[in-house]
Amino acid sequence: MPRGAAGVRRVVSLVPSLTEAVAVTVPGALVGATDWCSNPPDLDVVRVGGTKNPAVDRIVRLAPDLVIANEEENREPDLAILREAGVEVLVTEVRDVPGAFRELTRVLDACGARTRPRWLDEAQAAWARPPAPERRSTAIVPIWRRPWMVLGRDTFAGDVLARLGVDNVYAHHADRYPRIPLPELRAAAPDLVVLPDEPYHFTADDGPEAFEGVPCVLVNGRLLTWYGPSLAQAPGALSEALRAARR
Repeated sequence: MPRGAAGVRRVVSLVPSLTEAVAVTVPGALVGATDWCSNPPDLDVVRVGGTKNPAVDRIVRLAPDLVIANEEENREPDLAILREAGVEVLVTEVRDVPGAFRELTRVLDACGARTRPRWLDEAQAAWARPPAPERRSTAIVPIWRRPWMVLGRDTFAGDVLARLGVDNVYAHHADRYPRIPLPELRAAAPDLVVLPDEPYHFTADDGPEAFEGVPCVLVNGRLLTWYGPSLAQAPGALSEALRAARR
């Protein structure tokens, strides 16, 4: 199997949060990443398009030892083409916080990490004892508008919030990311509306006005939805934002 400098595996990441995890843990391993892979900010690798529409031919030309993907972020037909071209593809499945730690360990091992990174230990310690909320709250968590889409069942971000004392109103919906009309969202009468800045970039002027009378909290989408080094800061930062909104 071909290797890069000093025996490091040549890796292409199609998952932004895993791109960050690999970049800071196994320097030199990444040779390609998506256009949406924004961390680390100085990442200098070949860009291979989006998570849903990667340039498969460009990836193959990079001759990677491994392509990292995710079962919900990437499309199976694209991954099948890569496999047919002889490329090894590792597909992750992350639907809760414990799953994130399991998959991060698997990915970093597959990328040739020699030791367990300190940030991963710090993240697990932070989530072992997250800040305790004063009381539990209910929330809806839009991830898109026009049409409105929210977190549904079995999602990593939903589990993050549940561990911080916020229960997703649509946690038992049949779909993982259901489209819900705005009148129905309002009628659900949540205690909070949690508005991340990705994948849709909700802002103070774009989102809260749709939920008049309901406390809205704008949160860093990387802290809510990414599984990587940001996991160490997520419990404290998200808890502080949620606590402020619940006052």
